[in-house]
Amino acid sequence: MEGRINVKNKQTVLLYAVLLMIIAAAFIPLPYYVTKPGGAHELDPIVHVDGGDENDTSTLMLTTIRMGPANFYSYAWASIRDYEEILPKEDVRYPHESDDEYNVRQFHLMDTSQQNAVTVAFDEAGKPYDWEYNGIYVLGVFPGMPAEDILEAGDRITSIDGRDIESSKEMTDYVQSKKPGETVSIVFARNEKKHEKTIKLRSFAELDGKSGLGISLADDRTLKSNPKVKLKADEIGGPSAGLMFSLEIYDQLVEEDIAAGLKVAGTGTIASDGTVGRIGGIAQKVVGADRAGAQFFFAPDGELPADRSDVKSNYEEAKKAAEDIGTEMIIVPVQTFSDAVDYLYNTTASK
Repeated sequence: MEGRINVKNKQTVLLYAVLLMIIAAAFIPLPYYVTKPGGAHELDPIVHVDGGDENDTSTLMLTTIRMGPANFYSYAWASIRDYEEILPKEDVRYPHESDDEYNVRQFHLMDTSQQNAVTVAFDEAGKPYDWEYNGIYVLGVFPGMPAEDILEAGDRITSIDGRDIESSKEMTDYVQSKKPGETVSIVFARNEKKHEKTIKLRSFAELDGKSGLGISLADDRTLKSNPKVKLKADEIGGPSAGLMFSLEIYDQLVEEDIAAGLKVAGTGTIASDGTVGRIGGIAQKVVGADRAGAQFFFAPDGELPADRSDVKSNYEEAKKAAEDIGTEMIIVPVQTFSDAVDYLYNTTASK
C-alpha cells in the first residue's frame, strides 16, 4: 500500500512539474519577435483638418501589422502559419535598447512621420505652415557612457553651457569642439520639470577620438499649420503610415474628392520632400487590406542598392502576396506622394 502511495505522489509531482513547465513556456521570452497581419483602418476618424471636407465618398485606409515578443507557443505557431513572420530581436531593436527607449524611438518616428505628412500635403495644396523649435529630443542613452544615469530617453535638452540650442547638429558640433575630460552644463526638461546637470565628456573611438555624451538625439519641433491638423493615432507606432496620412490630409484640404467612390489602402514612409520609403511586413499589410475590402493598395517602389540583387522592392513583395492570396485588389507602385495623387485623379477621371 505504501508503495502505491509513493508512486501516486511521484505521478502527482510529475504532473505539477509538467503543468508548471507548460505555464512557464508562455512567459519565458525568446530573442525574437512575431509579426502577423493587422488591420486596415479608415483615416476619416483619425485625421481632422479644421474646415476641411470630411464628407468625401472615398475611403482611405492605413494598414498595420501586429507585433509582439515571442514565447515558445507564438514562435511555434508562427513557424507553421502563412503570413506570420519571426524576426530576430536585433532586427527590431537596437543593441542595449531598453523598453522605454524603444517606445520613445517609436513615438518619435511616428511624430516625425505625421509632421512630414502634413508638410507634404500642405506643399501639394499650396497651404502655409511654420515650425516652432523646442530643443533636442533624447532618443536613447548608451550604457557606460557619460550621460548614463543623468539623461533618459524622452528628455528635452534646451541649452548647453548657457547657450540655447537651435538644432541637434549645433549641439553635436559644440560638444565635439570640447576636449575629452572637460565638462558641460546641460539644461533639460523631464516630466515638465526643469533640471540642470554637469556631465564630463569622454572621447569616443567611433567619433575618431572626438568628445561625446553618449546619447542619440533628434530635433524636437512643433509644426504650426493653417488650417490646423489633428491626428488621433496614439496606438499606431512607427512611420509606415506616412503616405496614407498625407493623402487623407490632402483630400480634406482640397475641394476635389481625390478618390471619389474608391476604397484605397496603402503603406510607406513619407519624407519631407514627398519621397515614399520602404517599410517592413508589406505582405501582411496586403492581407489586412484585402480582408478590409480595399480595391487598391499603394506600395513603395523605390530603387534598391545595386549590391542588393537578393532583395525585392516592396511593390514586388506586395504583388507576390496579392497573387498568392488570389485577391482582385490592384497593387499600385509609388515612389512619391505625387505618384499616388496622380494615380487617384486619373483613376477617378476614367470612371
